[in-house]
Parts: sequence; structure tokens; C-alpha cells
Amino acid sequence: METTEYNMFDDLRPFRDAEIPEAVESLLSDDAFRRALEGFIRPITWAQFTHTLQQCRTIEDIQRSIVHPLFTGLIDTTTDGCLAEGWEKISDRQSHLFISNHRDIVLDAGLLNILFFRKGFDTTEIAIGDNLLIYPWIRNVVRMNKSFIVKRGVSVRQILDVSKHLSEYVYDTVQRREQSVWIAQREGRAKDSNDKTQHSLLKMFTLYNRSQPLEALKALRIAPLAISYEFDPCDYLKAKEYQLKRDDASYKKTTADDIENMLTGITGYKGRVMFRFGQPINPRLGQLSASLDREAVVTATADLIDREIYRNYSFFPFNYIAYDLLSGSDRFVSEYTAEDKRNFEAYLDKQVGKIDIEHKDEAFLRGKIIEMYGNTVKNRLLANEKQSEDS
Repeated sequence: METTEYNMFDDLRPFRDAEIPEAVESLLSDDAFRRALEGFIRPITWAQFTHTLQQCRTIEDIQRSIVHPLFTGLIDTTTDGCLAEGWEKISDRQSHLFISNHRDIVLDAGLLNILFFRKGFDTTEIAIGDNLLIYPWIRNVVRMNKSFIVKRGVSVRQILDVSKHLSEYVYDTVQRREQSVWIAQREGRAKDSNDKTQHSLLKMFTLYNRSQPLEALKALRIAPLAISYEFDPCDYLKAKEYQLKRDDASYKKTTADDIENMLTGITGYKGRVMFRFGQPINPRLGQLSASLDREAVVTATADLIDREIYRNYSFFPFNYIAYDLLSGSDRFVSEYTAEDKRNFEAYLDKQVGKIDIEHKDEAFLRGKIIEMYGNTVKNRLLANEKQSEDS
């Protein structure tokens, strides 16, 4: 369902169906797009790919003919299966704002939409930071695949206006256009897997109705989502960034770093991948007092989202081993074998061995990778303790 209000968001929104043919021609005339994609799509030839793309007239055509086959190939070659559970908690007849933990720059939302597509659900619109739109062809590609733009790096003077505009767009999308949206619970990935919903994100969502923050959040029908990868191909890159920031407080990633992270995440081996939907939080929000101020509403909402994500993680042997190493215990020794533990030690050696930086601190780097795999178990235990206290 389109609305006239949608025109207000031309600076943010995905392409409309009517804009797809022109966007396709723009892509195919961009040599940088061909250089980036030609090797990636093999054994499909560029001529075959071009022919298929030119037949696409709508976003649904793009997702069915281009996105689904490409991501299916990625699932087949870089994972041991990608599944979703908890479908009964959501409805294909009602739009939601899906808020999830964030592991991979590209794949979190991409794989989610493949799972929706296979289930016969309408795919979500995807929030993507403009800092990742490094080349014009990337901006075109993501807008053809139902992505809307989150503006980063704006001036202090612009922050409120930009945030309110985005808040209005998300509300318009979920409520008026009845289109689900996916967004990560924080700006950037939680590199140590210690997932926390940013309060500033939730505050942004209330700006379209600042006088009623609780009602503003309830209108978005927030559904938490937990994303779990057995192996994170970027774990060594995240550990490397931790040391670089530790050693130089002014360190900032470059465009080349962002590209390396995107390519490594897409092409690297991920093992088993699980998406699990948590309970939508509106019933719990309905128990909050309408007299709460915005800060209290946001704090309570963030806690509800985090606890649902923690309770819906999937764990694999490396997670349990990492937790036991972090805690200096054998609490989960029944969840893994001696061979699993040897494999984890070998995996740590391999990943740390990929890092090439000055003054390489191997103990620090190993510790950071262990945290990435163990913190999810730690947070689940904390969520279970909190639930026991509340009951």
C-alpha cells in the first residue's frame, strides 16, 4: 500500500517498482559493478547475468531472479545450513519492526529475507548506514533490494532533524504501508558479541510522537530476533580492530577495511546459522505505566529486547568451550568433547595467525576471540537469572 507520504522520504526509501528498469540500466553501465560482480557470480557468465537482470521489472523480480539464487549459492557453499525458528510468534498478516543483534554487515538482513522469501512471507525493508554505500553501484543495489538509508556522520545541528525524519519513515513503513522493517539493535556490530540495544536507537523511534513515547514504540510492533553463526568469518578482523584501537585511541577503520569485512563475511565459512524469533514485546509494553517518562520507557524496552534476544540464541560447542574458558569453570563440559576443545584451540591458532599487525599481542587477540564466542552464553545465563528474580 503506497501513500502520498512516501514521497516525503525520497532521500531515504528503497526504489519503487517503476524505478527498477532505470536502476538496472544504470548498474549495467557501471564498469565498477561489473568488476565487483563478475567473479562472484561464476559459473554464471556476465552475459547470462545481464540478460536475467534486464528481465527484472519489479523489486519482487529482483529478489526472486537475482537475490534468492545468489544467496542460496552462498548458503550452500559457506554454511552447513541456514534455518529459522519461532515463526509461530509472528504473523505474515501483520507488519513488525524486527530488531536483532548484529554479526555480519551484509548477511544478517540478507539471510533473514531469504528465509522470509522461502516461507512465503513478505520480505522486510532493511536499514543500512550510508557509511557502507562506498560506491554508487552499492547504493543502487541495496535500494533495489528494499534497503532504506540511515544517514551517519551528520553535524550536531542536523542530528535531531535527521533522526526525526527517520523515525517518521519507520512509522510510516510499519503502520501506514504495512511493511515490516529490519534494523540492528545498535549502530555497528557488537564485536565482542556482548549484545545491547542502544537507547539512542529507541529514542529515535519515539521522535515521531515525542509526547507519547510508550505509544510510539507500541505502534511499531517490535519483534526481537536472535541471530547465531556457529563461526564468525570476521572474528579475527574484529580482534585485530580491538588491538589497533587499544594501541591507538585515534584509530579508525578505512574504506578498504569495510570492504574486507564485507567480503570476508560474505565468502567465509559460517558453519550452522540460526535465526530465532523472540516474543513480540507489545504485551509486556502494555504492562508499563503510561506515566513513565521517555527515559524509563526506553530503558524498559531495551531490557525487554535484550532478554528476548539472549533467550533465543543458538549455541554450538565453541560457545560453551569459550564460556568455560572465560569463567575458568567446567560448567558446560557436558556440552562438548575433548576433541571439540582441541578443535577450538586449533581454530584460535588459525584465526590469530591470519592477523598481521605491528606489535601483535597474541594473548590479547586470543582473548578477544574467546569473548566473541563466550559472551552469548554469559548473557543467556544473566537473562535466565533475571527471569527467575522476576517470577
